[in-house]
Amino acid sequence: MYRTADGQEIFVIDGHIHFWDASPENWRNRYGEGWIRCFYDYHTTLSPPEYVWPFEKYCKYTEEDLINDLFIEGYVDIGIFNSTYLTEFFKKGFNTHIQNNVLKQKYPDRFILCGTFDPRWGEAGLEEFRRMVAEYPIRGLKLYTAEWRNGSRGWKLPDPMAYRYFELCRELGIKNIHVHKGPTIYPLNKDAFDVHDVDQAATDFPDLNFIVEHVRLPRLEDFCWIATQDKNIYAGLAVASAFIRRRPRYFGEVMANLLGWVGPDRILFGSDYAIWSPKWIIDDFMAYELPPDIKQEYGVDLTPQAKRKILGENAARLYGIDIEAQKAKLAQDPIGHRLAARQAA
Repeated sequence: MYRTADGQEIFVIDGHIHFWDASPENWRNRYGEGWIRCFYDYHTTLSPPEYVWPFEKYCKYTEEDLINDLFIEGYVDIGIFNSTYLTEFFKKGFNTHIQNNVLKQKYPDRFILCGTFDPRWGEAGLEEFRRMVAEYPIRGLKLYTAEWRNGSRGWKLPDPMAYRYFELCRELGIKNIHVHKGPTIYPLNKDAFDVHDVDQAATDFPDLNFIVEHVRLPRLEDFCWIATQDKNIYAGLAVASAFIRRRPRYFGEVMANLLGWVGPDRILFGSDYAIWSPKWIIDDFMAYELPPDIKQEYGVDLTPQAKRKILGENAARLYGIDIEAQKAKLAQDPIGHRLAARQAA
């Protein structure tokens, strides 16, 4: 929970977190090492110096690191696990729903668990998808259209087999589809992250919500032109939010575009933990004001009400979370007790 200077509480949902294992023991090949070193470059380039980790910790951090950085220090009330599999690069997978579910079971009210599908699984995968949703508390999906599989280096959302899975999502009650459409990561192909395939899928499945993670940076305009016409497309701020410290004007231009084209009701905060830590991003975000010339040019403002929506209210609406009821539950869990003891000390 973030508390403003005048004592108001802001409920925070971090829409993009991971609990990964990128230790050398888990590297399947040179691509596993290359992947995490690319992540680490993003981490060291945009993090404030006091938040930079040693590479060894970055490869495999602990449960206590995550709990402390998100919930104790980082103001987060609920984190959404964007499961990322990458089994061609990592022996046990990078950040799968199975790994993430260990923490979900320990702290059931603190996490939302996302699974996945891949149309390259084919017909046989439909039953496997059913089992995943039956056996795990899956409430959303994370789709990685650039992931490699058996010689294929990507797929598109309008793939006819992908539509079979979207139809199954409808049947199973899964409405929130997080799709990675942003900066490329070695060794994946940049073109496989093209955002234009979201347009057709969002039009054909208006009852599903497509959260475009990273808002297709650096091609923000492509995202904005699509999202302004498909009202079931949402902006996931992970990566974009990390520019707030080192490149505040660029961050302001990103936010002004999103506020102008998409509006404050369809923007979701994400830290991309553990690429970055939420505390410094949220501190900077709450203190941030759009430069006057940007406000004038775009005719928008990043108001306290907009910040409240972006930090938690929008994600709560998508996932059907009653914030006041959730706050009461969280106060009684082990993390809530730790926070209460800390405040009382």
